[in-house]
Amino acid sequence: MIVVLGSINLDIVVAVDRLPAAGETVVGPDHQYFAGGKGGNQAFAAKMAGADVRLIGAVGSDLFGEPALVNLKSVGVDLSGVRVLDGATGLAMIGVDAGGENQILVASGVNTRIDAAWLEECLTSEDTLLLQMEVPSHVVARAIQIAKAKGARVVLNPDPATNPAVAELVEAADVIVASRKEAAALADLNGYPKDPEDFISALARPGRAVVLTMGRNGAMAHDGQQSLGHVPPAPIEPIDTTGAGDAFVGALVVALDRGANLKRALYEANAAGGLACTRTGAQTSAPTGDEIARLADALEQGTAT
Repeated sequence: MIVVLGSINLDIVVAVDRLPAAGETVVGPDHQYFAGGKGGNQAFAAKMAGADVRLIGAVGSDLFGEPALVNLKSVGVDLSGVRVLDGATGLAMIGVDAGGENQILVASGVNTRIDAAWLEECLTSEDTLLLQMEVPSHVVARAIQIAKAKGARVVLNPDPATNPAVAELVEAADVIVASRKEAAALADLNGYPKDPEDFISALARPGRAVVLTMGRNGAMAHDGQQSLGHVPPAPIEPIDTTGAGDAFVGALVVALDRGANLKRALYEANAAGGLACTRTGAQTSAPTGDEIARLADALEQGTAT
């Protein structure tokens, strides 16, 4: 089973022609509400990709708590580890421009009060624990300790990578999935090389794989023994990149959990991330396992168009 400990938010999305500069107001014609949060998004994506998934997190006692869970309930994510706490549900304010690029502000709400001890009753050595950095770093650190004690695999998506504590947390993970921006932040914190190939080689070691996502340029990885080089992206025209990274992570973890090698997992992750860019919503953009498999096969065979 995939166990995800992370944030649960409600996203407020505004479509604009271009994203604002500092101090600038940009007006969009309308807004939409979507369930979100990196924990919720990655749990949803993993479930859509075909895994059994349990989410550990919290929503507030306000009017946003239930809408933040609707999508997760609809696809059968196990929410027995989600608590309703007094306070505000996490909110994300997202601007999406005409090219599909986004800009995000997050108000964490009760996500700051998640307790890693909630994992104790449900995590086993057969599970993969998926973590991000939208919850307090001490919670992530304790979750890793619990997972290691139970013999579970730990996958860390160090997003956002602005907290200095992330420098130590990546050293404890079994699989690290970082974007170019997160890699640059880690390079500044830990002194890793800034060149992408050198970065993944420096961070990887036996027992620790590193995946670097590169947006429209695909991904590259090191499996702990050797570099796997570059895996090309899906050939798509994006309309909304909001859910792409989380769809990538969800599909990657599902592939690894079922025993796929890292190279195949990268093809599936690139397929999922690409397909998510062709749809709107951080969760509702996540593709199904069949969709992922078909495009991943084409990417692996070099026949994707």
